Amino acid sequence: MSKLLFSKIRFYEIKDLFPNIKQPRSWQTDHKRHLSLERLLRDKKYLAAFRSFLQSEFSEENIEFWLACEDFKSTASSEDLDWKAKKIYEEFISPTACREINVDHRIKEKIQKSLEKPSRPCFDEAQKQIYLLMLTDSCPRFLHSDAYLSLRHKSRSIWYI
Repeated sequence: MSKLLFSKIRFYEIKDLFPNIKQPRSWQTDHKRHLSLERLLRDKKYLAAFRSFLQSEFSEENIEFWLACEDFKSTASSEDLDWKAKKIYEEFISPTACREINVDHRIKEKIQKSLEKPSRPCFDEAQKQIYLLMLTDSCPRFLHSDAYLSLRHKSRSIWYI
């Protein structure tokens, strides 16, 4: 029984219990990417630069969808939920969407069914899939781009007038 329970615990969940044990390299890089993407999404300067970077790579629909989902989750009234859900579906999920995102067919069908009575978590799976796509694909390229490096350098520089 104890082997089964221990096997279900992920290393990063118990890492603080063992400070002298080195973390696996894959965890370190994934964790750093996650923190970097979180920072990008919270900071307006970096978000604007990341959005521009994605536009230059013709994949800005990912960040736009993620932001639309965040706005959708913060919607208070059920009337607004209805029209916002339909708008997000038509713009990003529908097969005829002009900015269709890359999520699997099962998730698209699930979202389409949920449009009858949309709720705040109806786009959660798709948003998570897009977040992971940005985390593993777009974010690492952005963090090595000239746009990010120059912005980072500017934010560290102190100007005296």
